[in-house]
Amino acid sequence: MHNGIIENFLDLKKKLEAEGHIFASQTDSEVIPHLIEVGLSKGNDFEEAFRYMARQLKGSQAIVALSQSPERVLCGIRLGYAGGLLIANHKGETILGSALPAMVPLFEQDMSSSHEVVFLESEEMVTVTRSNTIYQNLDGHMLGKEPVSVAVSDLSSDKGNYSHFMLKEIMEQPDVVGATFKEREDFYNKTISLSDFQISDADVLNLTRVILVGCGTSLHAAQVGRNWIEEFAGIPASAESASEFRYNHLTVDSKTLVITIGQSGETADTIAAMEHALSKGARLITICNSEGSQATRIAESTLNMQAGLEIGVASTKTFLASLCTVLILAMYLGQIRGALNSLQMGVLIENLSTLPRILGDLLGDTGKYKDLAQIISGYDDLLFLGRGTHVPIAYEGALKLKEISYIHAEGYAAGEMKHGPIALIDSNMATLALAPKYQLYDKMLSNILEVKARDGMVAAILTEGDVELGSRVDVAAYIPPVPESLLPMVLTIPLQLVAYYVALAKGCDVDKPRNLAKSVTVE
Repeated sequence: MHNGIIENFLDLKKKLEAEGHIFASQTDSEVIPHLIEVGLSKGNDFEEAFRYMARQLKGSQAIVALSQSPERVLCGIRLGYAGGLLIANHKGETILGSALPAMVPLFEQDMSSSHEVVFLESEEMVTVTRSNTIYQNLDGHMLGKEPVSVAVSDLSSDKGNYSHFMLKEIMEQPDVVGATFKEREDFYNKTISLSDFQISDADVLNLTRVILVGCGTSLHAAQVGRNWIEEFAGIPASAESASEFRYNHLTVDSKTLVITIGQSGETADTIAAMEHALSKGARLITICNSEGSQATRIAESTLNMQAGLEIGVASTKTFLASLCTVLILAMYLGQIRGALNSLQMGVLIENLSTLPRILGDLLGDTGKYKDLAQIISGYDDLLFLGRGTHVPIAYEGALKLKEISYIHAEGYAAGEMKHGPIALIDSNMATLALAPKYQLYDKMLSNILEVKARDGMVAAILTEGDVELGSRVDVAAYIPPVPESLLPMVLTIPLQLVAYYVALAKGCDVDKPRNLAKSVTVE
């Protein structure tokens, strides 16, 4: 059983094939049993062969393997911070699972009591036999893992060890983004396959325009996606608010592809926009997280976000799932239209394969965002600044802060500061700048210095190692250096956590903010 992506599987597969191993599929998961086989051939027992396999892999994942020997040894390991793995004891049985909800059916006959569960951390391993359960690290050293007592009510509510659904859903994002492209990307042939995309290649080649439509968080995903559609697919694209779409007199015809984005598939404005698009003869697909919803019934094709149930009203994991899905779609369209050559596609796919691990590592230390949040919580007004594809991420960061902490915040294109908003800057206004090292870094640096020159407090999200800019801002949090195509997803994590910790500091109801509903089903 394998949950995750093996980043170096092509190198491993080539090496194994050179040694005489025969593969029956193109999936990265198949290198796992072959590597265990290699470990066994070295004279190791199953447990050590499993450990040998784990040491060869790069990337974040959870793996469970069962030996068919008479001893029936079961081994499980967690690598990195994506791919959860937990162990429960129940009525003399030891059960391995990826998440607490999987345990509910096992415990439903005993709803009155609590149950003991062990959560594996990165590079921790469990070995289960009929008589024993032991925990070790990758070097084989024994670990003293203490079980956690979990009430059945916690299992049923699916909050796990987290105090809020929002935090739990933020922490699930490495697994979610992996799920969005796990079955859609062929890492071996470096191609995209969308079996649920029902528009023919000939019709894709005939497209003259793409319009992405959404509300709130989904609109921000659409705004990032617009850039990707133009860059990777070479088709003119725009992003429109669903609530305004049918009133804007846009040119929409049979050569227009309308892509709606929505978590619930029931948002009234989005449904109305879809019906309007169909009335104009447009081709229509939806990116949605709810199978069987209105949006999925209206659209020609549905690309499921694969995010799983999201309870927190402020969307987090569905936003990242939306971004990853529209990126995959942009690459797919570019593949069909010849806008991306095989080398470009290979680089994009290889970069995407690293994203779950990068997000998992970033979420491995959430405490570093608390200082930044503590400072921001003292201000009543904030500006979130970004450039390029990061402008919609600034919008999303401001929206999250507004939604759950009730602080007035606005997202802005940093280049627009001097055209009016700079008049607001003084010592009472805080600015959060998205300033990673990428092609518009120098422009962003200039905008930050404009704010500092007017006594504005600047918090910044920077690339690790950026000592110069780090010394010029008031407070900074850092992300690892990543390819530009991944920056919108990576920058989102700090903004979600900052909003969460600010809301905690202000004593707000994180999961159920006032005046908001999870799905807006009225106009």
